[in-house]
Order: sequence, then structure tokens, then C-alpha cells
Amino acid sequence: MKLPVKRRYEMRFSGSGGQGLIMAAVVFAEAVGVYDGKYVCQTQSYGPEARGGKSKAEVVISDAPIDYPKARRLDLLLAMNQTACDAYYRDLNPDGLLVVDSSLVSQYPTSRIIAIPFTRIARDELGREMAANMVALGAVGLLSGQVISNSLEKALLARVPPGSEEFNRAALHRGMDEAAKINLDALPRSVLSDDEV
Repeated sequence: MKLPVKRRYEMRFSGSGGQGLIMAAVVFAEAVGVYDGKYVCQTQSYGPEARGGKSKAEVVISDAPIDYPKARRLDLLLAMNQTACDAYYRDLNPDGLLVVDSSLVSQYPTSRIIAIPFTRIARDELGREMAANMVALGAVGLLSGQVISNSLEKALLARVPPGSEEFNRAALHRGMDEAAKINLDALPRSVLSDDEV
């Protein structure tokens, strides 16, 4: 009897300290684990100069218990600045998806890219640049297909300071709306097989 293949999905949220990426990853992981009931592991690391230094947070999702908590071959990479994009895009699997903040990333190392101006949307439309992480969270939630949108909203609202719920909900949904415009089927597929990588 052949056992079913267990599906593992790996994500990395990356940028600089102070962009709120660890918070975004924690909310994503809680949405998946607490509200959607999947196996999930969340880890993070950042440079010694916390604010402004390189920062990354990973989320590993599986339909079976997770034996290794770190991301090895990313299915999705969120890069909120050029440094993070340059540093981590090589960790994408051949058909992985690179999602970048086009406000801060101008050089794209792959054609499998979704470029959304998270920082510009947060600053110009929502009035607070610091909300870029929540706009990105909404977009990544929809693009990954790994979390139920209502679960993501519940997890977010359970984490944000009292009185900021409506603002954060609006930022999350603005990201979802932007991601809903993307046709993932139109992106090029990798020409390499997994064996060639």
C-alpha cells in the first residue's frame, strides 16, 4: 500500500527590522494553525541592529506533523526591500512565487514575480506607511492559497492594539483586493525540473 504524499508549503517574509514582518508571519501562522487547524511552524531571525537590519520570518505549513521547522525550498518569498530580494530569492523552488514591494524593489531576479506597491498603498491611501506589512499580509494570504481569508482577519484582530482594529482590517483587505487582480496562471512556469535544480 502506497502512503499519500504529505504536502509541505514554505514561506519567508523578509525585509528590514521595523517593517513588521515578524508580526505578519506570526499572524499568518496563527491563522493557519489556530483557526484553520493545519500543522504550522513559525521561526524568525534578524540582525543585531534590529531596526533597519536584515529581518526574516518563516512559516512552514503541512498536512502532517512537521519534522524540520526551517524553510529549505521556498514556495513563496515576500521581499519588502531590494536587499531582502537579492539575499533570499535563490531559496525559491523552481516554481516558487516571489512577491515584492515594488515601492522599494526595482530589480527583479526572476519572471515569476508579483510586484505590488505595499509601502505606497499604506502611505498614500491609508495614511500610515507602517501599515505596509498588513497590506502585504493580505496579499500574501490570498496569493499563497494556504489560509482562509476570514481566519487571517480573525488572527490579525486578535493581535492588534485595541482601537486599531478597523484600520488594520482595512489594510489587510486592501492587500487582498490588490492580490485578487493577479492572474497566477499567466505567470511563466519554470523550465527546470526539480532534479535539475
